Amino acid sequence: MQIQLSVLDQTPIRKNSSPSEALQESIKLARHTDKLGYTRYWLSEHHNTITLAGAAPEIFIARLAAETKNLKLGSGGIMLPNHSTLKVAENFRLLEALYPGRIDLGIGRAPGGDRVTSRLLNPSNTFDPKNYIEQINDLYAFFSDAHTPGTMNGKVRAIPSIKTSPEIWMLTSSGESGYLAAHFGMALSYAQFINPVGGPEAMQAYRDRFRPSETLKAPKGSVGLFGFCSDDPQKVAEFQAVMDFRLLSFEKGNFDEIPSYDAVKDYEYSPYEQERVRFNRQRIVAGTPDVFKAKIEELARAYKVSEFMIATFCDEFADRLRSYELLSRVFKLPSCEGGEGA
Repeated sequence: MQIQLSVLDQTPIRKNSSPSEALQESIKLARHTDKLGYTRYWLSEHHNTITLAGAAPEIFIARLAAETKNLKLGSGGIMLPNHSTLKVAENFRLLEALYPGRIDLGIGRAPGGDRVTSRLLNPSNTFDPKNYIEQINDLYAFFSDAHTPGTMNGKVRAIPSIKTSPEIWMLTSSGESGYLAAHFGMALSYAQFINPVGGPEAMQAYRDRFRPSETLKAPKGSVGLFGFCSDDPQKVAEFQAVMDFRLLSFEKGNFDEIPSYDAVKDYEYSPYEQERVRFNRQRIVAGTPDVFKAKIEELARAYKVSEFMIATFCDEFADRLRSYELLSRVFKLPSCEGGEGA
């Protein structure tokens, strides 16, 4: 199985850095991975945090698509209940018109933050799962210009009117949305970086129930992970230590902390915290190239997928660039011209 690698960019703001610098780093990373042979570059949607810079993937996709030639640019994802379905359809039709065949629309139903913020983003949001299904139906209707009896679909059109549509992906961390992906005939991306339990089973259930659609004839899946690769075992250990602390902090509700290795290296975990660290390490793949490769190949066999989306947080941006470069080599991606700074 030929492994494909993609990037999940959560636009992290490094300690003593700024949101503007984080966005410039994303531009450099997109150029870098474009030349290294990565398949996709997805941007996440987050709100009400000072540690991430990406609240509007649809805006940043346009910039990164202009900076690259080969990558498929997309959202990982647009949290659909936060938005007007018509506006999402128009945004992504415009992107598809600008960059035909290079746009992905990954959708999810999590708030991308907290419910108070989500309600402010979309005051009509009731957090009712039935409304999410209605939004998906409406999204397909807007992309196809289909008239649906009893609705405004066909009367109100998403512009620009074009012949192609972005590829739609369903995001899931529980497997529940996998049933929706199978029903609607869309691709599925499982977020192991959020929930490391039950992923292979969720992907298999999706495959078993998949119904071909006009846009996708066979099931298609990917897996998202936190990841880091380095030739230096010490750097791998430092990355793991920071991620251990960071993920535990998230569980405690501390979303605005940007830990560094020096700040966390001497932290003493309680027995309960040690148990949580062991659990959370299943959300991460870290290691030297050979170790990383073996772990991904094991996951590929378990999930029966060939594409992995890697999200990387580093104290130093150069280490982040280097990690993606090493992975492109160990998995023999079809590199173009060499990466940023090569």
